[in-house]
Amino acid sequence: MRTLKFAVAVMMMGLLFCGSAMAGQTLDTIRDRGFINVGVSEGLAGFAMPDEKGVWRGLDVDTARAISCAVFGASDKIKFIPLTSTARFTALQSGEVDVLCRNVTTTLSRDTALGLDFAHVNYYDGQAFMVPKELGVKSAKELDGASVCVLPGSTTELNLADYFRKMGMKYEPVVIRNQSALQEAFYGGRCDCITSDSSQLAGMRVVAPDPSKYVILPEIISKEPLAPCVRHGDNQWGDIVNWTVQALIQAEELGITSENIEKMAESDDPKIKRFMSVSEGAAKALGLGKDWARNIIAHVGNYGEIFERNVGKDTPLGLERGLNALWTEGGLMYSPPFR
Repeated sequence: MRTLKFAVAVMMMGLLFCGSAMAGQTLDTIRDRGFINVGVSEGLAGFAMPDEKGVWRGLDVDTARAISCAVFGASDKIKFIPLTSTARFTALQSGEVDVLCRNVTTTLSRDTALGLDFAHVNYYDGQAFMVPKELGVKSAKELDGASVCVLPGSTTELNLADYFRKMGMKYEPVVIRNQSALQEAFYGGRCDCITSDSSQLAGMRVVAPDPSKYVILPEIISKEPLAPCVRHGDNQWGDIVNWTVQALIQAEELGITSENIEKMAESDDPKIKRFMSVSEGAAKALGLGKDWARNIIAHVGNYGEIFERNVGKDTPLGLERGLNALWTEGGLMYSPPFR
């Protein structure tokens, strides 16, 4: 009996040691390298796409820049690596990228079977359909027998099958592995409609030859909580990515922006003071400097600024905050206390 107890104790000590050895490994590698390898979409307007000068722009891009600010105190210590929907998880699992900021839906199987850890959601979305206006289709319920362009290896493909089965309708999938090729196929008339997350459809429509010729149908057929994700096993790195997204949300709730941050730093509000200079113990546990959250907002802005700059009502996508509004405004964006 004593031998069994001793063996169990040794095993538990070994597991604890392995966990301790893993902690901080990703952060150490990134700091030694001098930049973060970030997996992004191949090119999605509003979320991750190079501008005319080759500079990456978008909500996911700014999320990645915020992580860079947390780690390095600067927003440009990043290498962006475009990945297809089928290659994104392999790239993360193999270590080719340190984090995916690539409109990835949080799901049970991905969190468990694929060995991924998801940070806080940075965009709440849902799957929809886009069709040419000339078809005269007003509802997804009218798509019986339609050919549908869809990316493989995604929740989109699975949701599509579920929806048509549920509605008792038939469809012909047109599966194309590359995002740009998928869009070209749709605009070239190879399929009657295209399906993806609603925000992604808005991004695709912006780059269409004539955006006015296409309409996004009103039905939302799924829940798509999009979030950055990392490899399972390094809790410290996962915490850094997670609390970076939380910092963007918390700053908006506190009214801290990239424009007023210097003035807000003089505030006597204890919540603001804690945010501006997170306690030494908490910062040390993350492996970051105590000004990490302040650096994020100073260089990138809060969540509201990022949203409006990239996909908001004054951008070509023209998206409303909706579920992505703060919880105080009827949305789902909510951060735990910074204390």
